[in-house]
Amino acid sequence: MASLLKELPSMSTILAAYASLSAMAMLIRTILNEMIPKPMQRFINTKFSNLVSKYLSSNFTFIIEERWQAVYNETFRAVEVYLPTRIGPSTDKLLLGSNDINNPTSPPKRKIPSDCKIIDEFEGITLEWTLHVKESEKYYIPDKKTYHLTCKKRVRELVEQKYFPHIAKTAQTILSKREKLNIYTYNQDRSRWESAVFKHPARFETLAMEPELKQFIMDDLDSFVGRKDFFENVGRAWKRGYLLFGPPGTGKSSLVAAIANYLNYNVYDLQFQSVRNDADLRRILTSTTNRSILLIEDIDCSTKISKDRGKLKNDREKEGEVGRTDRPSAIDPGVTLSGLLNFIDGLWSSCGNERIIIFTTNHKEKLDPALLRPGRMDVHIHMGYCTPTGFRKLATTYLGIKDDKLFGPIDDLIKVVEVTPAEVAQQLMIKSDDPEAALHGLITYLNTKKDKVGEDVIQQEEEAKDENNKNDGNQTKEPDESKTGCIYLS
Repeated sequence: MASLLKELPSMSTILAAYASLSAMAMLIRTILNEMIPKPMQRFINTKFSNLVSKYLSSNFTFIIEERWQAVYNETFRAVEVYLPTRIGPSTDKLLLGSNDINNPTSPPKRKIPSDCKIIDEFEGITLEWTLHVKESEKYYIPDKKTYHLTCKKRVRELVEQKYFPHIAKTAQTILSKREKLNIYTYNQDRSRWESAVFKHPARFETLAMEPELKQFIMDDLDSFVGRKDFFENVGRAWKRGYLLFGPPGTGKSSLVAAIANYLNYNVYDLQFQSVRNDADLRRILTSTTNRSILLIEDIDCSTKISKDRGKLKNDREKEGEVGRTDRPSAIDPGVTLSGLLNFIDGLWSSCGNERIIIFTTNHKEKLDPALLRPGRMDVHIHMGYCTPTGFRKLATTYLGIKDDKLFGPIDDLIKVVEVTPAEVAQQLMIKSDDPEAALHGLITYLNTKKDKVGEDVIQQEEEAKDENNKNDGNQTKEPDESKTGCIYLS
């Protein structure tokens, strides 16, 4: 034994040999890095890792990407909801944050950061999750996110057949019991939806709307939600389109919030100005989730969509552009009417279930007739001026009273004065602590508005009369048939 120990090299000899080998390895690595291009290095590393994994490793890895072909990966969504519930002592790091601006003191939400390991147990099997994020080199292309699930090769089939369905069911249960809704807006620079907590107080019970109309909307929503089999049997996508039209301040946004709260659906608020083209629109809309509301407000503000195709043709004829082949069919960049129609009622409309699409506009007459037909905008709801019934609902909500001696005069004024529910609510809020003073203030406001409308009518009549007289005195000028002097009050 003693002779054997004497034959062993000394510690200094071992260290010297290790230093020589390390220096040689570093030299070889430096030479290879200088001589072999980066893509070739990555290829060699990948092949070497695969070789080691194939013959030496007993593990198997499932990879779940954020997008699956042309649409969002529902398995990825389920994992994203499920994993924060499996955070345990072995988790080495976490993302914490809150987007609830209404309750800054609420506990922060948990999210999984990049390269964080989550250990889960299922039927006696140990499973390891990791989130990998590859940053995009181009600002308009989102980062690529993938979840990696590592397990033993021998349990691969059990994980695939039982564990993933377990994740999907658990995620569905979590989403169905969610207490908070989110509202999403599309970030064009980062090419993704970003959310905030949606806490809007509007309910059908508080809307200043005719009871029959409210009941019709709720019945229609209930019918839509409960008719999944019907839509499948008749071969139609499970979606519903609503058009809310009327003057500003008539409660269109409040109705959208009431629908979201009634159905417990998240809201995706899309501004067409943030969409580059039709292809971008398809990618954006296929990234929305099922059981959600897609809101497109003030659709008439998009010239390409609000003008019908006949008007566009006439405009081009006036500009002398007919026959030109060097000009594309789209008048301006961005989303085209054809692109929007193809999504809401074309083949792409089947990429998702239980979705409600709501359009709002102040000017229904500006919309292309192709947008208005059933299948695209199934239900047209006119949001008009305040009615006596609407006023009484607002008085109950804001003042806490259901009747008063001043209700009669206010009803009479509301019947002849065009006033929006928003205007009435604002007047009642000024002195909501004194109902009598608030009602008197509303009467004063309505009388002032009535007098102003009368003055405007008189002024318009005088201007029209002066214009007619001017045309009559000018013998060389042809009469302008568009100025007839008639006053049309809506």
